[in-house]
Amino acid sequence: MKSAAHRYGGRYMDDDYGNDYITITDDDGNEFELEHLATAEIGGNLYMAFLPADMDEDDEDFGVVILRVDVERDEEILVTIDDENELNMAYEYFIERLSDEQE
Repeated sequence: MKSAAHRYGGRYMDDDYGNDYITITDDDGNEFELEHLATAEIGGNLYMAFLPADMDEDDEDFGVVILRVDVERDEEILVTIDDENELNMAYEYFIERLSDEQE
């Protein structure tokens, strides 16, 4: 997925009602539906983990999508993480958390 900012309404998803879905649009206008897995504050930043909802699990691009919640002009947006160390830190956190929940 290309680097892009995605508008996000600031509504934190509630696990009590099952997973939520959002649709994001990349810089090329392609839409992707994502299933929300978890939200976490890590190192002072807020991150959200998703799975592609409109992609077959056998697709080579299928996998966890992690986006950071940033604030731009008083509006929360989802942004891709360009820093590899930051992305790895968030990925490790979510993989550990999600695997603990499945046990």
